[in-house]
Amino acid sequence: MNCKLPGLLALLWCGNLAAQSIQSIEEDTAQVIYHSPPPEVEQPAPFSLFTSIPADSIPPSFNKKKRLAWVTAANIAFYGGSLLALNAAWYKDYPRTSFHTFDDSREWLQVDKVGHAWTAYTTGKYLSEMWEWAGLPRRKAVWVGGLSGAAYLTVIEFLDAHSAEWGWSWSDMGANIFGSTLFMGQEFLWNEQRIQFKFSFHHNSYDDPVLEQRAGSLFGKPWYERMLKDYNAQTYWFSANLRSFFKNSKLPPWLNVAVGYGADGMFGGFDNSWMDKNGNLVTRYDIPRKRQFYLAPDIDFTKIKTNSKFLRTTFALLNAFKCPAPALMLDSKGKLKAYAIYF
Repeated sequence: MNCKLPGLLALLWCGNLAAQSIQSIEEDTAQVIYHSPPPEVEQPAPFSLFTSIPADSIPPSFNKKKRLAWVTAANIAFYGGSLLALNAAWYKDYPRTSFHTFDDSREWLQVDKVGHAWTAYTTGKYLSEMWEWAGLPRRKAVWVGGLSGAAYLTVIEFLDAHSAEWGWSWSDMGANIFGSTLFMGQEFLWNEQRIQFKFSFHHNSYDDPVLEQRAGSLFGKPWYERMLKDYNAQTYWFSANLRSFFKNSKLPPWLNVAVGYGADGMFGGFDNSWMDKNGNLVTRYDIPRKRQFYLAPDIDFTKIKTNSKFLRTTFALLNAFKCPAPALMLDSKGKLKAYAIYF
C-alpha cells in the first residue's frame, strides 16, 4: 500500500509552501505596522520551512490566532479530503468486508515497509513544523505532529482492513510506528534530527520485452508513477550529520554520511511469477531477487546558511531526498559495485 502514501506528502508540501507565502505577507504587514524592518537575529544552523521570519517580528494577532486557525483548518481539510480521495481512488471498486488481517511482511523484500516508515517520519516532521509555526511550543508541536501523522496512517490501515483487496497489516503498522518514533525520539533526545530519513529514485528500463510489459502493468509507465510504485527503483537512506555527533570537529556542518537500503529483480510481491493477459502462467525464477545495501556521502541542506527565504524553503524540501553522489553497493548475493553517481 506504500504507493498511496507519497500523495500525503505532496499535499503536505503544498500546505508548507502556502504557509511560506502567508509568512511573507505577514512580514510585509509587520514592517508596515512598525515602520521598520524586523530586528536581525542570528540564523540557527538547523531550520525548517517555517523559520524564515523571526517569531517576534510578527504582530501577535498574526502569530497566534490566525496561524493556529489556518493550520487547524488546513489539517481538517487535508485529513477529510485526502481520505475521501483515497476512498474514491482505491477502495470503491472493491467489496467491503469485516475487519481482517493480511500478512504482507515478506512482500517486496520489505522495501514497501521501509517506505511506510519514511512516510511516517516525513509526515511527522512536516506536520510538527506546521504546528510550531502556528504557535505551539516545540515539544507540544512534536507530539501533535508526530502522533497525528501516525494516526492518519492508522486510519488508512483501517480502510485496508475493511477492503477485500487488502487487509490490516501488522508489519505496515510496525513500520509506521518506527518512522514516527524515529522523528519524535530524536527531537526529544537531541532537539534536532541528527539522522535524516531520506528517499531516492532511479528510473529502470528493461531490455527484455516480457519484463518491460510486466513492469508497465505493475508499476505504470510514466516516471512519476514508477517513482511511487517501482520498488526496484527506490532506495531509502539513513543520513547522519557528522558535525552533530562531533561538535568540536572542523567538519563542514552540512556533511552527512548515509547508509541505504533497496532491492532489485522483483516482478511480484512474493516471487517472480504471474499470469499474463492471456491467462498463461509466466515464471521468471531465473531473475534473482536481491537486497541492496549502500554507503554514500550526503548533504544536510538545512545546515547551509542563507538569508534567502526561497533557498531556505527549497533546502527544507530537498532534505527529504538523498543527494545524488558516488556510492558503494553490496547486494545479498555478495556482489560489490561502485557508482560514480547514484540516484
